Amino acid sequence: MSVTTVSLRIADSAADIAGILRRPFRAEDLVARAQREAGHTDFGDTGFIEPLRHLLAACSAPEADLSLIGRFATQWDVSRFLGNLLRFRAEETSRPEIVDQKIERPIFITGLPRSGTTFLHRLMMTDAGNRAPAVWETIFPWPNAAGPDRRIALVAKQLKMFEWLAPEFRALHPLDATSPQECSEITAHVFRSLRFDTNYYVPSYRRWLDADVARHLPAYRFHRRFLSHLQHQDGIARRWVLKCPEHVFALRAIRTVYPDARLVFVHRDPVKVLLSVAHLTEVLRRPFTRAQDVGVIGRDESARWLAGAQRMMETGDDAGLPEPVCHVHHMDLISDPVATVEGVYRHFGMTLPDPAATAIERYVAERPNGGYGPRRYAFEDHGLNEAVERERFRPYMLRFGIASESGAGHRGPGFVAPEKTSAPTATG
Repeated sequence: MSVTTVSLRIADSAADIAGILRRPFRAEDLVARAQREAGHTDFGDTGFIEPLRHLLAACSAPEADLSLIGRFATQWDVSRFLGNLLRFRAEETSRPEIVDQKIERPIFITGLPRSGTTFLHRLMMTDAGNRAPAVWETIFPWPNAAGPDRRIALVAKQLKMFEWLAPEFRALHPLDATSPQECSEITAHVFRSLRFDTNYYVPSYRRWLDADVARHLPAYRFHRRFLSHLQHQDGIARRWVLKCPEHVFALRAIRTVYPDARLVFVHRDPVKVLLSVAHLTEVLRRPFTRAQDVGVIGRDESARWLAGAQRMMETGDDAGLPEPVCHVHHMDLISDPVATVEGVYRHFGMTLPDPAATAIERYVAERPNGGYGPRRYAFEDHGLNEAVERERFRPYMLRFGIASESGAGHRGPGFVAPEKTSAPTATG
């Protein structure tokens, strides 16, 4: 057991004795605090209040079993999101043209987590004509009114702190302040995001989110609003390329909010995916909770992404958008990244610029294995059975012609066979 783990456990014990870990979070208190710190009270749309209450109730309940760090993280996150909402309203009041920004034909990359969505997203960012929200922008979307802009440096320090709390994280998901970020960090601002269900064990919040009649529509309306703020600051409109596995559960909302959207599904052997995503969830939750049941994590991730695979099967090639869905296979992506990205462009009637193709080759050469560390997983680590999972996901694999990777052994999705060492495996 590391010194960090021992220190955190001692802190949790002291906080538990003091009753700190059992104090409920109150939405009203956090909202009032955000208003005081912002110096104004107008949120405009207050539809975020109900989902915030459900999230805080789950985080206050024994199911979450938050550690002291988990409580601090929850308060920091909520306060930051509320502060950003207040800032958005203030900016829109003084700059009405923000809400008139046109977000045209954005590309949404989705699929099972750890299937190559992150790799494809980052390769497409080599094209200067593309734009994605960066990690630092999703945390601090507007600079302070005065003084130098230190947002990137501040987020870099925050990521270093998280790596101290979760040393395995960087090998599992290399992330810097300037990396393209998933859209779940955007939708989290209105407290309708699976991001919370990934970082915390909050099944009651997840059940509410799944059952809510509004579903994902408020989240994606805010998503468009968020992009409008970033685009207004850019001063130019580029092609938005957006990525998140969570998008598979929100295709109707995406179609409603972005009727001209373009959709990319990335496919990979789901059995390989499950081993990796279950371990990543365990690593992400570890600093924030006092105890974890890894068997529950395995079962939950299997059920969640079986539902995601079923959504992709139901959609097939037609998501009700002007252009058919573009399908990308993990094995094609890692064996020939340039050709795969060219194929995505060609599918949507575009041409990959030569400088971007060269930049993709350079990106691949500079990041052996995509920057991911070597790892080896076993199904029993999270209470999963390979034969059972393969049978459950067989219809998905048959529907999209997905190759089995079982011959590679129980290696994590960062594994690359020796003859492929020049091409990083796409994970994330």
